[in-house]
This record gives sequence, structure tokens and C-alpha cells, in this order.
Amino acid sequence: MNVTGFTAAGPLTRFALNMRRAVRGVAVVVLMAGGAAQADTLADALVGAYNQSGLLEQNRALLRAADEDVASTVAGLRPIINWSADITRSMAYGNRPGGGTIRTGDTDINAGIIAELLLYDFGQQRLRIAAAKEAVLATRQTLISIEQQVLLRAVAAYMNVQRNTRFVELRRSNVRVISESLRAARDRFEVGEVTRTDVAQAEARLASARSGLAGAEGDLNQAIEEYIASVGKRPGSLARQPRLPEIIRSVDSAKQVAMRNHPDMLKAQFDVASADLNVRVAEAAVRPRMTLNGTLGVNDEFNSNNFGQTATVGVQIGGPIYQGGLLSSTTRRALAQRDALRGALHVVRDNVRQNVGVAYAILTATRASAEASSEAVRAARVAFEGVREEANLGARTTLDVLNAEQELLDAQANQISAQADVFIAAYQVLASTGQLTARQLNLGVQSYDPTLYYDLVDDAPVPSSQQGQQLDKVLRALGKE
Repeated sequence: MNVTGFTAAGPLTRFALNMRRAVRGVAVVVLMAGGAAQADTLADALVGAYNQSGLLEQNRALLRAADEDVASTVAGLRPIINWSADITRSMAYGNRPGGGTIRTGDTDINAGIIAELLLYDFGQQRLRIAAAKEAVLATRQTLISIEQQVLLRAVAAYMNVQRNTRFVELRRSNVRVISESLRAARDRFEVGEVTRTDVAQAEARLASARSGLAGAEGDLNQAIEEYIASVGKRPGSLARQPRLPEIIRSVDSAKQVAMRNHPDMLKAQFDVASADLNVRVAEAAVRPRMTLNGTLGVNDEFNSNNFGQTATVGVQIGGPIYQGGLLSSTTRRALAQRDALRGALHVVRDNVRQNVGVAYAILTATRASAEASSEAVRAARVAFEGVREEANLGARTTLDVLNAEQELLDAQANQISAQADVFIAAYQVLASTGQLTARQLNLGVQSYDPTLYYDLVDDAPVPSSQQGQQLDKVLRALGKE
């Protein structure tokens, strides 16, 4: 059939016009998806994740428990004062000279105060305190590591919602484009321009597009649920992609920074220091202890009407002689744990270095993919417009146009995904070097100060003291009292 015989209002021309409108719709939708109302930024998501994370709350509580280990160990250097009281009844039975039984009894009441103060133990208790302090420092690094995980999860959740939102818009545009193609194919079929096969091909492609849209909407719903779980609220209209964070350009320099700053590395170092001190504690356990002991008591015998007071004070020195091998076993166990933690330090060092290298490799690959996908979108758009014009001249079939449109859709989807992957990879680089924290990202949140609670409890205050009252205020502010 001579295509040039159709008038300007013919089906083929309407097909071309419909395709032009559909292509412009694709571009408009993509731009709208990228320029949505700035309701939720990435910084908003990170702030929400930091403020509502139950995982952070859990590990902050574990840190406070580690702080209390220091306080309880410090208490061992202070006087220990206990009280006790008892009532005893003694009975005696005998025979009367003229027959019968004699029964006598006394009731004693005793009350007293017992005090003990450690004078010298060859530094064993102070070694325990030092080991507990190293454990606190290690637990602080665990909290920082958890913070990085929480923030990185929020980044991924944010970018995945943005990615899948744009996918849904792209799929909806695709459905509209193919619907126009199907309408044009049916018009052309009515005038004998194409066969039933062309119409069936467009119908099949439309069904596939609707299936793809349903899948994209399902992926978006899943991404929204992950966002809610990680950020604490439902996402609004997400802002355009923010600027990439500043990262260290050299991989070798990044590895050196990670060796000095990564929380996993620092935790392993503090664990080894604590284990070294625990070995010395176990070795000191075989040495004697010197304590100052004192008692103050009163007693009363009901039947004899005797009332008395007693007081004692003295110095006691003692130590183990034989405990069935317990002390030597404890020392060997401490040595084995120290060796294990030293080995773990080497493992952590290797893992941190590897994670930095892998993170940079992923970032490089995603950047290259993003650049390639941009070029692919440009080429696919040119190809689609060319096929569309050729179809207008009768040199291309409906299937050719549908295939070209599908290639453009795939290229745009790859571009959207690659752009999101670049951001996730960039923040993964920050996490691998230990720089993904609220403070280093300047999120503007009130950061949790791990030293505040420690400074209030490290010398084991009693509730009636001024420091104990300040501690009560802190606990009320945390909602723990």
C-alpha cells in the first residue's frame, strides 16, 4: 500500500502523533519523578533513623550496663558494711529430786554491724577496674558501629523508595505509550494498513506492560515498609537526589583512615587491652589479701536480764593454699581468651581493609554503570524517534516501534537504578572507613553522649549523694526511671 496516499488525518499520521505525545509523556514523567515536592530529604531520613532506632536504644542501654561494671568494681575498694540480727531460744531439761521434770530456757537477741575494708591485694582490684574501663571503651565502639549500620540502612531505604517510585512512574508511562500504540494499530487495522497480528502484538505488549507496572508497585510497597522500619515514619514525596558525600579519593589513604578510626578496629584493640588486664587479674588471684575488719554488736538475754555490747576491730591477712587447680585453670583460661582476641584483632584488621577496597570497587563500578546508562538512554531515545519516523513512512512495523520503546524503557530503568546504586555505594564507602556517623555527617541532631552517664557512675555514687541525685535526673530524662 502506498503510504503517501494517506491524508494528514489518516490512521498512520494519528499513530505518529500519538507516539510523539507518549514519548513526551515519558520525558515529563521522568522529570516529575526526579523533581518531586521536597517533603523528605535524605538528611530527614537519617535524622529519623537516628532518633527512633530501637537498635541504638538497645546498645545505649548495654553501654550503660558496661559503665555500671566499672562502678561495681570501684565499690570493691570501699568499706563494706552489713548488719545482722538473730533471735535464739535454748531449752534444757532435767529430773527433779523428788520426781518430775525440770525445764529451763533462755532467749538471746543479738544485733550487730560488720564492716570490712580492703587494705591491700597486690593491685588485683585496681586491675579489675582497669579491665572494666577498657570494656566500656570497647562497648562505645560497638555503639558507633551500630550507628553506622542504622544510618546506612536508612540511606538504602531512602534511595530504594526513590528508585521504585520512579520505576512506577516509568511503568505507568509505558502503559500509556503502549495503549496509544494499540489504539493506533487498531485504527490502521480498520483501514487495512496492518493485519490482526500487529494488533495482537500490541495487545500482548500492553498486557506485559501492565504486569510490569503491578510488579513495580509491589516493589514500591516493599520499599516503603523498609523505609518505615528504618526511619520510623511513612515517606512523603521524596526530594531530588542530593549531592554525593565527600569521600577520600585514594583507596590506600582510605584504608589508613579505617585502620585508625573504624569502630570495629578500635573495639578489637580495646578488647585485647581488657584481656591483657584480665590475665594479670587471674595471676594476682593467688596472692594474699589484707583487710581491716570491725564489728559492733548488742545482745540481750531475756531470762537473765543481761544486756551487753561488743566491739571488735582487727586486721586479717589470708590467701589461697589449695583450690583443686581452680586458680591455675582460671589463669590459663584468661590467657586463651587473650590469645583469641589477639587473633580476632588480625581478622578485623584484614576485614576492614577488605571492606574498604570492596566498597571503592563497587562505587567505581556503579559510577561507570551510571555513565553508560546515561549514554544508553540517549542512544535509545534517538533510535526510538528514528523507528517512529520510519514507521510513519511505512518502513517499520508496529512491532519495531514497540521494541524500540521497550529498549528505551529498559535504558531509563537502568539509569534510575544505577543512580541510586551510586549513592548507596558512596555511603557504603563512608561506613567502611568509619565516617558514617551523625556527628561526621553534620545531621544537626542531639548526639548521644556516652561519657555523660559514665562520668556520673564511674566512682559508684550512692543515691543520697549530689552525684546520685544528678544520676536520677539523667535516668528520668532517658525515661528509665
